[in-house]
Amino acid sequence: MRTLIIATLLAVVVMTATCYESHESMESHEYLNPFLNRRRANDFIQADSRLRAITQERIRERSKAPQEHQRELCENYYPCEMYAFRHGYAAAYKHYFGRRR
Repeated sequence: MRTLIIATLLAVVVMTATCYESHESMESHEYLNPFLNRRRANDFIQADSRLRAITQERIRERSKAPQEHQRELCENYYPCEMYAFRHGYAAAYKHYFGRRR
């Protein structure tokens, strides 16, 4: 019975210590009104910058470096990929695809 009372008091102390709302948390304006209005909701994201980033990514995908193109080609062919683990992607591409040109 004595241990039950001590455990209950300890639980109450831990609960009050962890659930205490400090003054700093009440200073934030989100505490009173956590929702933004429609005009302010999109202020931090500009539509033009997102579209510009997507466009730049598409341009980079189209104009890859020759080494990257060779590596992707080698990764799609399993024997070339295994050869590349041992000797490197440049040597593997040259070994498997270099004779074709």
